Amino acid sequence: MRLTYLYHPVSDLKEAVAFYRDVVGWDEAWRMGDDTAAMQIPGSEVLLMLDVTPDVDAGPSGFFEVDDVDEFCQSLPESVTRITPPQDLDPIRFAAVADPGGNLIRLFTELEPST
Repeated sequence: MRLTYLYHPVSDLKEAVAFYRDVVGWDEAWRMGDDTAAMQIPGSEVLLMLDVTPDVDAGPSGFFEVDDVDEFCQSLPESVTRITPPQDLDPIRFAAVADPGGNLIRLFTELEPST
């Protein structure tokens, strides 16, 4: 398991990107449509993922890359709270679970490109 993104829900992507770019001084690494962008954190392999969501109160969380989301989720004890079952969200396969304190742990595996 590898921390890949710090996930920050936002209500306005344009405003959030401008803040991290113009005020904090970070570069935009990539953008996916009008709802998601990643900012490069200097000196780190971890990116800050900004995502427009109506649930901005959910707060930040980690986005962890695993070898196989389905296998990883199946290996978890039954006591672990499953929030989102494994599902495809192109270009990733995604799932979410909660730790004992209710903090969200987002898991993903890159999908193989379709030919």
